[in-house]
Amino acid sequence: MPLSLLPIFVKLAARRCLVVGAGAVAAAKIDALLESGAWVTAVAPRAGDHVQSLSRSGAVVWRARKFSPDDLDGVSLAIAATSDAAVNHDVFLESRRRGILCNSVDDLPNCDFFFSAVVRRGDLQIAVSTAGESPAVAQRFKEEIDELLDECIGDWLSLVGELRRKIIAAQPPSKERNRLLRLLAYSEICESDSCAAHGLSTPSSPHHLHLPDAPQGAGD
Repeated sequence: MPLSLLPIFVKLAARRCLVVGAGAVAAAKIDALLESGAWVTAVAPRAGDHVQSLSRSGAVVWRARKFSPDDLDGVSLAIAATSDAAVNHDVFLESRRRGILCNSVDDLPNCDFFFSAVVRRGDLQIAVSTAGESPAVAQRFKEEIDELLDECIGDWLSLVGELRRKIIAAQPPSKERNRLLRLLAYSEICESDSCAAHGLSTPSSPHHLHLPDAPQGAGD
């Protein structure tokens, strides 16, 4: 029976995260956490060049020793990424005992969450997960989606967000406001001056919007 997972995007900025392990696999997870703004501590007797470099720069705290349960004090998220299955299992069990979500790399039963393959265009993120069944399949679909999305979508989304805030500030909740928000979402995406997105600019009134009609049944 397929796993029932809740697909969410978590704010980790200024939250403490623990990575047990400091090799190549752990380094990839550390980079992902740092990109989210997390405060990362790595615990491992030895570290690869990348983690050592991050430690020297102050981007990561590296504790050059074996894992201790106390390493989980004050931690919001844990990742077990060592080459020792027994250590990874200990990290997972101790995390679960403390109510901390843990990912044990390449160990499906000992995971509370999974990393996804992500396509990014500014604030737009499209995540692909296979619930740990095949990261390579997730990567394949990420690459295919990446090829389909215009590079300017991030800039377009920033403009849409700005106009959305103007509409919400100017219009009380109503069918008209919902209609304008739907029209914004279905405006054309491109960099040409002929695109509807460029016709939006930043109007003084949401009534000045000139956008293509949204398909019937589209959500807000």
